[in-house]
Amino acid sequence: MVNVCASQIVDLVKDELPLHQDQTLFLSDDVKTGLVLVDVINGFCTVGAGNLAPREPNKQISAMVEESVRLSRVFCEKKWPILAFLDTHHPAKPEHPYPPHCLIGTDESNLVPSLQWLEKESNVTIRRKYCIDGFLGSIEEDRSNIFEDWVKTNKLKAILVVGICTDICVFDFVASTLSAKNRGFLTPLEEVVVYSRGCATFDIPSQVARNAKGAIAHPQVLYD
Repeated sequence: MVNVCASQIVDLVKDELPLHQDQTLFLSDDVKTGLVLVDVINGFCTVGAGNLAPREPNKQISAMVEESVRLSRVFCEKKWPILAFLDTHHPAKPEHPYPPHCLIGTDESNLVPSLQWLEKESNVTIRRKYCIDGFLGSIEEDRSNIFEDWVKTNKLKAILVVGICTDICVFDFVASTLSAKNRGFLTPLEEVVVYSRGCATFDIPSQVARNAKGAIAHPQVLYD
């Protein structure tokens, strides 16, 4: 059996992905762009804030929060639209296989302290989503969709997506958005950009999961 370390696996996967990875981010005044913040909230980002929050300071998550704050300030200065998803769950509707997290009325479901100023900005839309996928979590009882309306009202040609978790909430939202765009449901949206430096995921090493009841291994290096 060949022993392959986690970093080698990540490199192998990246080499095979049919994606162009570019760390350069350029925002043009010529393209109407909206910023989507996915779950930059205490329950995923603030040390000790909940079951899925970091247990100790985490460089990747801290960097993601810093990039989210930086981009938010740029968009607010330009009065460009921002949509912030906040994971907010009803206790009677758990999200298997994840433990209870970001329940309604708890501080876990609120923006991290460094982003709470967004709540007072006129160009910002706050959406408390009730499921992993922000696209589905934008559906109202009358079947209208807050995210779709936001794109169309602001006549967005592109959206820039940042947040947590890269492999779960960010991925699901982006996948659904791309499918809807390809079906013509999000006109005039043309580009969906995921900014990797502005994304992060949580870290539960295998050795920690083995010693924690109900925990599932989720090594950060493999899933981001």
